[in-house]
Amino acid sequence: MVVIVSMHIATGAWAGAAAGSRGRAVACGVVLHALCDAVPHRDIDSTRFQIVSGVALLALVVAGRSPLDRAVVGAVASCAPDLEHVLPLPQPRERKLFPTHRYAALHRAGGVPAWLQLVVAGAVVGAMFRGRATR
Repeated sequence: MVVIVSMHIATGAWAGAAAGSRGRAVACGVVLHALCDAVPHRDIDSTRFQIVSGVALLALVVAGRSPLDRAVVGAVASCAPDLEHVLPLPQPRERKLFPTHRYAALHRAGGVPAWLQLVVAGAVVGAMFRGRATR
């Protein structure tokens, strides 16, 4: 699989919130997806856990913001490339579409454990809400 979906959602939401526009939030989300994939990491083998935890975290971001908020747009853009792992999207020449999914050198195992990614994702989203509540 990939960097856990929750990590993509958290980093995309964080960058999207700071992006200044929805267009920049999309760009930041996609770039962060590639950067997160490039960091050596361990994955969670359960697709069900990935989907459920990702949807739950995205729902928290939506509930704390609004559906079209830049943070939500960034989060969706950051996790969207992983849809090719669970949906039957076209794969020209039997290759994945997103570059870090296509080239093994851009997506290496090892390094950051999945549990730490999950903790960091929760902390990032929690910090976003804490900062928002004090304004």
